Amino acid sequence: MVTWSTKTGAVAIVSGARTPFTKSGTALRQVHVTELAQIALRETLSRAGWPAARLDEVILGNVALPADATNPARVAAIYAGVPASVPALTVQRNCASGMESIAQAAFRIQSGQATAILAGGAESMSTIPLLMPTEALEPMATLFKARSPWQKLVALSAFRPRHFRPLAGLELGLTDPTCGLIMGKTAEILAGEFGISRDEQDQFALKSHQKATDAIDAGEFDQQITPVYAGDRFQAVCRDIGPRADQSSKALARLKPIFDRRNGSVTVGNSCQITDGAVALLLMDSRIARSEGLEVLGYVRASATAGLDPKRMGLGPVLAIDQLLQSTGLALEKIDLFEINEAFAAQVLACHKAMSSDSFAQQYLGRSRAIGVLDPERVNIHGGAIALGHPVGATGTRIVLNLLMAMKKRNVEFGIASLCVGGGQGAAICIQNN
Repeated sequence: MVTWSTKTGAVAIVSGARTPFTKSGTALRQVHVTELAQIALRETLSRAGWPAARLDEVILGNVALPADATNPARVAAIYAGVPASVPALTVQRNCASGMESIAQAAFRIQSGQATAILAGGAESMSTIPLLMPTEALEPMATLFKARSPWQKLVALSAFRPRHFRPLAGLELGLTDPTCGLIMGKTAEILAGEFGISRDEQDQFALKSHQKATDAIDAGEFDQQITPVYAGDRFQAVCRDIGPRADQSSKALARLKPIFDRRNGSVTVGNSCQITDGAVALLLMDSRIARSEGLEVLGYVRASATAGLDPKRMGLGPVLAIDQLLQSTGLALEKIDLFEINEAFAAQVLACHKAMSSDSFAQQYLGRSRAIGVLDPERVNIHGGAIALGHPVGATGTRIVLNLLMAMKKRNVEFGIASLCVGGGQGAAICIQNN
């Protein structure tokens, strides 16, 4: 699907905020996803000075829906002070859920269904639960129904040790049932297909950490981040936990492949980090923004989603970016900055190679020539998920927020943010800065 907005009544983004992104099991490990989301939602509204009662809707991306808040958008919105009269929707497109919330909001505003929508994404990967095996359900149900001591004893005797072997919900969620592959194995497929070496992947990962730590030191994220007070001592978490200033090629080279231990090249060091975090943006009709005297961070020019073979899901950004360029009529060279989510170093490097390949364009895009060559200096200039982490429901919003800030600071006109999506999809959004 592609949405389009014209300059008259364009969809403007007027404010945004995010929590720090912290590695799973660290500073935000005990913070519920709805709490993370409400902090980002509340801060975004505050920065714009926009009354929550003037929202038409709240849309939040989330992947691992919590059992105690199955519509986290609604819970987080009410926690953030949004009136009960404002509806809220949770959207799920795997890794692109946070971007899907922006696309949905832009479509509603562009079509005249709404004038102001709070959109974002949130994920607490620390709290994705361990699950009981399915075969444990029947003896467990029998035990719950038992009344007498004898019935309970008989029910207990039906349990076997395997019934108490927990399943990691996170691992199940990262495995695609349609092709039977965990996401890291799809990266191994692309590494082999495009001839991407282990050293290339490690060097890419090293550069992600270097760019992210440089950005932190330069204060590039200061305007994005709002503190979260968490932990036993209720301390302020103000910075991302993930980027490593002391990361080195030697340290990365020592890591063992984790998805194909014999012949693989994908390691924990050249893969995205498992992370907690939340992000929000306020979108509105540009005419309203102008009449209210609000500063515009950028405009949503178009959005696109694409489908492809789940085993090669990492190439999703190539197909989605191709759709954007064709729908907007823009050439690749006109795009000043890119954000391509770093699910795996091999996956992003494969996207670079696919975009510059005539044969790929002819076989998969219906183009006679390649899309073009991506300038690495214009891609993920502040690092990416290998360093900053990938809270799956939130990343799509984070890369748009970072793109907006970077474009504004550099006074460039066009930017594209894109992600690959587990299950074989790609998503992308084109941002314009004037």
